Amino acid sequence: MSLRKFLRQMELEKQVLHVKDDVSTRFELSYMMKSFDNRGAILLFEKVKGYNTKVVANVCGSRNRIYTALAASQNEFYKKLTEAWHFPKKPKIVRNSAVKEVFENDLSKIPILTHFEKDAGPYITSAVVHAKSLDGNVENVSIHRLQVLDKKHLAIRLVPRHLFKLWQAAKNAGKDLDVSISIGVHPAIMLAASSPVPFGVSEFEVANALMNEKLHLIECEHVNACAPAEAELVLEGRISIEKEVDEGPFVDITGTYDIVRKQPVVEIVGVMHRKDYFYQALLPSGAEHKLLMGLPHEVLIWEAVSKVVPKVHAVNLSIGGSGWLHAVVSIEKQLDGDGKNALLAAFAAHPSLKHAVVVDSDIDVFDASDVEWAVATRFQANEDLIIINNVRGSTLDSSADQETGLTTKMGLDATRPFAKPKEKFERAKIPTNKHVEALVNKLCSL
Repeated sequence: MSLRKFLRQMELEKQVLHVKDDVSTRFELSYMMKSFDNRGAILLFEKVKGYNTKVVANVCGSRNRIYTALAASQNEFYKKLTEAWHFPKKPKIVRNSAVKEVFENDLSKIPILTHFEKDAGPYITSAVVHAKSLDGNVENVSIHRLQVLDKKHLAIRLVPRHLFKLWQAAKNAGKDLDVSISIGVHPAIMLAASSPVPFGVSEFEVANALMNEKLHLIECEHVNACAPAEAELVLEGRISIEKEVDEGPFVDITGTYDIVRKQPVVEIVGVMHRKDYFYQALLPSGAEHKLLMGLPHEVLIWEAVSKVVPKVHAVNLSIGGSGWLHAVVSIEKQLDGDGKNALLAAFAAHPSLKHAVVVDSDIDVFDASDVEWAVATRFQANEDLIIINNVRGSTLDSSADQETGLTTKMGLDATRPFAKPKEKFERAKIPTNKHVEALVNKLCSL
């Protein structure tokens, strides 16, 4: 299963917008991506100034498109992802692949975007990075931003998680860490690479489970790493254990600039790609960024809250909360107090969460007005507000302590209180029939 096969499917569903005018990789593409960010369409830039390569963007820019890529409904999505986490499946290794049609060694030939005004330079933002431990027993696949330094070098942002751990182990052994950097892959691979699975679980195996065992991998030519056989473009590199440079500034998920840090250098030792490859771009702080980061953590919240209340209907790490800091959870509760238990479970499941609202099942968690109505009519601050002081949050929150991430968290229980008359909280309904519904639909389509 490949990105281009998925794009053909989206073409049939009229979800691809073709941009046929010349656009520049410096600010122009990113400006257009930002302009169409919340409109849902995939953007295919057919003419990029100075390059013969097409650029595709916003592939994972809507929930429904991610559900389609996984052949799952909204109700099936959480279950499918958790099953893939718990029961990953080893992919097959194949020898030949279209990504091996062209070999070169020059980053300047790739249409890498400069996104925002104060960015330190061009950045690869949709890179799926694969690495193995030196003994080959552990592998990791994750998404990292990569700053272009010159034709053969990148700076990689390593947060202290799994790839960082592999790099530290390589550093202790005195060896650079081999990596593959794959661009232009199926959405299931992007989602798997964003998943918070334990160290030692291969995200490629998670992706293979999501793809019904149709993921094939290739072994790289110059480094000890693997890559998706149907990727559009693969860079082969080594993360240096000695060379570090200033990385950034760069825009993070909140739409604000991350600080400049010393980060390792990746030396590119090979580039391979399809003859007519697509370069996949991802807008930092855009809907795609928020969904890929947020959706797996919605699943964690759903799992945790499901253990303390009878039923969880939906979870939304909201766009307004940058897909990371704010959650709305709809539940079926049995007793007063369930709402507060749900809030505490949500905060425990996603430590970066700053504000959370719990609502009843009749509230649409994806409709901000509906959620606000629940807060307006079912919430009393002196009874339903939880405040937790001086706890670890997210350094992505500009108002939190930038060194420790310490913050104050707030939870709102906006569920209907059982102690008060039920009819006071019921929404008025108008009886309808098929005739009037058809008439309304006809008028709305005009």
